[in-house]
Amino acid sequence: MKMKDKDILARTLWGEARGEGRAGMEAVAAVIMNRYNASAWYSGPTIAAVARKKYQFSCWNPKDPNYDKLLSVDETDPLFALALEIADNAIAGKLADPTDGATHYFASYIAAPDWSYGAQQTAKIGKHLFYKGVA
Repeated sequence: MKMKDKDILARTLWGEARGEGRAGMEAVAAVIMNRYNASAWYSGPTIAAVARKKYQFSCWNPKDPNYDKLLSVDETDPLFALALEIADNAIAGKLADPTDGATHYFASYIAAPDWSYGAQQTAKIGKHLFYKGVA
């Protein structure tokens, strides 16, 4: 495991789902690992590359209101410490997939994105809806 993969994965979990608790962060981790293990346009050569792929995880968008916090958070934040633990488990293959193979998700309080039409919803965990079969 590369430290960069763990760090970027944990930051993504924190940035995307810190308000969703362990279950929400584990679900986002599953999505990233599902993407990493896929051979599709949303995959990448490393876990960090998948998480940082342009416009795929909004917490990494430079104009995201939490972007600066994302870059500076450390393990003194209890939710980031939890994200690091989840990242370790995900990379080690010790994390069950609560999303049933989802590769995409969005917050239930926003309008459904175009990519969700024709895709199969696999789970609702916290405020996120999870999908697979995205073209």
